[in-house]
Amino acid sequence: MRIFVYKSLFIFISLFVFYKLTVGSLIKTYEEKLNSIFSKENTEFYKSKIRKEMENAIQKDKILNESDAKLLSEFIKKLNQELKN
Repeated sequence: MRIFVYKSLFIFISLFVFYKLTVGSLIKTYEEKLNSIFSKENTEFYKSKIRKEMENAIQKDKILNESDAKLLSEFIKKLNQELKN
């Protein structure tokens, strides 16, 4: 019975260490990447960048070219038709 317990503990600890070295490290790297993407500094950076781009677009005479404007107009018309039905 004692040998069974020792073998079981050895297998359990080995599997736990194997899991931590393989899957655990992958999870940790992805978690760090997600934290860096959604950090407060990055969100503030992208907010300010979007604001600057919006300000630049407001100062322009035309924001869209004619083909883009036509495409958006048709898309909005189609959405309105679908919402009415």
